[in-house]
Amino acid sequence: MDTKVPLSDDLRDGTITPLVQRQNNIQPSVIVIGSGISGLAAARTLSDASFKVTVLESRDRIGGRIHTDYSFGCPVDLGASWLHGVCNENPLAPIIRRLGLTLYRTSGDDSVLYDHDLESYALYDTHGHKVSPQLVTEVGDLFKRILKKTEEIRDESADDMSVRQAITIALDRHPELRQEGIAYEVLQWYICRMEAWFAVDSDLISLRCWDQDECLSGGHGLMVQGYEPVIRTLAKDVDIRLNHRVTKVSRTSNKVTVTVEGGTEFVVDSAIITVPIGVLKANLIQFEPELPHRKASAISDLGVGCENKIALRFDTVFWPNVEFLGMVAPTSKACGYFLNLHKATGHQVLVYMAAGSLAKDLEKLSDESTANFVMLQLKKMFPNAPVPVQYVVTRWGTDPNTLGCYAYDVVGMAEDLYERLGEPVGNLFFGGEAVNLEHQGSVHGAFLAGVDAARTCQRYLLEKLGSCEKRRLLSLIPNDILETTSFPLQISRM
Repeated sequence: MDTKVPLSDDLRDGTITPLVQRQNNIQPSVIVIGSGISGLAAARTLSDASFKVTVLESRDRIGGRIHTDYSFGCPVDLGASWLHGVCNENPLAPIIRRLGLTLYRTSGDDSVLYDHDLESYALYDTHGHKVSPQLVTEVGDLFKRILKKTEEIRDESADDMSVRQAITIALDRHPELRQEGIAYEVLQWYICRMEAWFAVDSDLISLRCWDQDECLSGGHGLMVQGYEPVIRTLAKDVDIRLNHRVTKVSRTSNKVTVTVEGGTEFVVDSAIITVPIGVLKANLIQFEPELPHRKASAISDLGVGCENKIALRFDTVFWPNVEFLGMVAPTSKACGYFLNLHKATGHQVLVYMAAGSLAKDLEKLSDESTANFVMLQLKKMFPNAPVPVQYVVTRWGTDPNTLGCYAYDVVGMAEDLYERLGEPVGNLFFGGEAVNLEHQGSVHGAFLAGVDAARTCQRYLLEKLGSCEKRRLLSLIPNDILETTSFPLQISRM
């Protein structure tokens, strides 16, 4: 049975009002595969432009790797959590403003920790001793100097290399930058935070590309109420079929046939594929005819990182009133990081974040064993830490609906890889976070990729309409998919 996404009553009051009146006799049909924010943005754009749109989603929920969990009695984002670029220029700002959602700013524009500043934190060694804030600041400044030296190495080298290799070369050339003892462990923690940003170990991150993304101004803001309201707003009145796992996409010059598990077929004028890059890399969707080599090689050559979260709810708050807690160690993999949601949201929740090979290793354990591992890390900092009342463990790397988190730049990758990834193939169009060249790996980047794919699809299908029908449909297409609003972004930092 086809399933539509249930919408809460508070989103039925015109949060996004239809901007056009549909005309049944002029409705090009499009299937959007995937209901992550990129797929929903594409569907919203086309639906508001009087196209007949159906979204097929393999899960029993919408959102993709945006997933706000409410099992603790409060919102906890198990996937995307931050708005990267807390400013009115962020394309998600109109939705966030209109919904009255609050952002908790955790960093400015130039934080060496990317999504945090060194303003509210506590670092500990593996014996539970608190690390001097002065030392943390000094090592942070040193880390910036090391990264500057890696830029020099990049400029003088014709070949690409990993960030880890470049750091090693920089330290060999400048032994005065080397650290020992606890300072060395703090340096490893900084590298750990860098790896968390890319969701992959530093020996896999491209030196040539790692700092080439364009960042919006305003720093980074945690979504206090979670991303769920944004997702449901975009999904309002869109025809979404849950539990519809796409297995095959067949195309001709005029039509696309999309087959789902069980054999049901949908025949439409065009399709937009927004499934995670990990799903495409695993060839879980059969394309007929096969995708051209130019496209297939781009999918194959792209890297996919993994970051998992283990959320812990406690009866009491036994940790300091800081935004994040960290544990330094002799290797970046052994370092730890906890986000303190109590500081930002008032809920007694800590979220442990594991990235790269550590995230993959934890997925080999049971949920209970994973939670026990995290508690061992916490008890190194707070020996008397009680057992959590509840815990939730993510497994984005082995989840068949994602098979990873977001794309990263592979060492030595082709310069046109992302461009090839986003290119249409006939009447097939591609969205997703990896397609957006300027803002990869971000929620707003995925959103923009969906909108761009939809608009490219619009132009393609309009070209196929007769001149009279084309003029009539063009008159219905709005310039923007969202109403403008004068409400300011609500930003806090307690």
